[in-house]
Amino acid sequence: MKKFILIFLLVAACCMPSFSFTFYRASDPAFSYVGRYTMSASGVASWTWPYFQFYTQFTGTSAVMKVKPSSGSFMVELDGEEPFRVESSKDSSMVVLARNLSAGTHKLHVAYCVEGYTHRPQFYGLLVDDGAKLSQATLPPHKMEFIGNSITCALGNMWNGEKPYTQKLQNIYYSYEAIACRALNAQCQVVARSGLGMYRNTLGNPNGDKNVMPVYYPHVNFSLTGELWDFPRYQPDVVCVNLGTNDTTNPKYYVDKLADAYKAFVSQLREHYPHAKIVLLTGTMIKGKRLADVQTALNEVVEAQKQKGDNEVYRFDFTPADGSLGYGYAKHPSKRQHEQMAAELVPFIKKITNW
Repeated sequence: MKKFILIFLLVAACCMPSFSFTFYRASDPAFSYVGRYTMSASGVASWTWPYFQFYTQFTGTSAVMKVKPSSGSFMVELDGEEPFRVESSKDSSMVVLARNLSAGTHKLHVAYCVEGYTHRPQFYGLLVDDGAKLSQATLPPHKMEFIGNSITCALGNMWNGEKPYTQKLQNIYYSYEAIACRALNAQCQVVARSGLGMYRNTLGNPNGDKNVMPVYYPHVNFSLTGELWDFPRYQPDVVCVNLGTNDTTNPKYYVDKLADAYKAFVSQLREHYPHAKIVLLTGTMIKGKRLADVQTALNEVVEAQKQKGDNEVYRFDFTPADGSLGYGYAKHPSKRQHEQMAAELVPFIKKITNW
């Protein structure tokens, strides 16, 4: 473990005078990560999929996160207190997470809460008081992965009619999957991107699009090239797939093409995760014929896996939104709707896992 004593003038970053800090690089073993990321030879963590997280513990009275400027937004949990949101400035790499704390050991969980493909965020490390120590924090015992589109990305879940729309109105910390994982005491890995479908993206070619979720899924980052994800690094107990909403956008789509693409993808998932329970979800933004068509396709997938002897593929339908819980941006689920989705999903996951 390499430690460097650095002096930073933090007036612009946090309105503090000059202090002496101990800097721990992102590659330090005291950081425990959840989510897909790469670690450079110089000890910098990079990611683009949503909800990248790190857990650690530190002594001392303050903590400052060093990231690439304009990396986006993060939610911070400190010592089990009320979480709060911080923003990465375009003018500084320093983000204050804690100061004026009491002496002792403090638990820290930081979660990236927006989509990262435009920001290309990077985490350099953590600055704590001069001489303070970092140590590993205990991770939740269970593991889950969620694969999806803008619903899983919590697009516009914090929206209250503001215009223009910005990413400040998105917070994946309050997505159905993040809420559910907290209730289930589970780690939460998210592989999702707004607009993607299983065989066809939003308003794409009815016969199918080339660059859909199954094509992006094997990659560490939201990219069609570059490093492939090493699946043994994270073996989830449960994988939830929430795709099909974009595939069935008007004016035309084909249920058989959706079913075939889903079957191929679930077969791919089973190769990567031989022991996981796989749950195929329907979101809250479709109803009527569209919902029935997606359900038909997903039921075909479950039956196809049963024919192969795989009885660990399940189905679950969220209650379609009716506006009673409000809407997020562009009729996406609101924060209240995400809370309701989590409340519906948690008992189902407990039932199939005995957690």
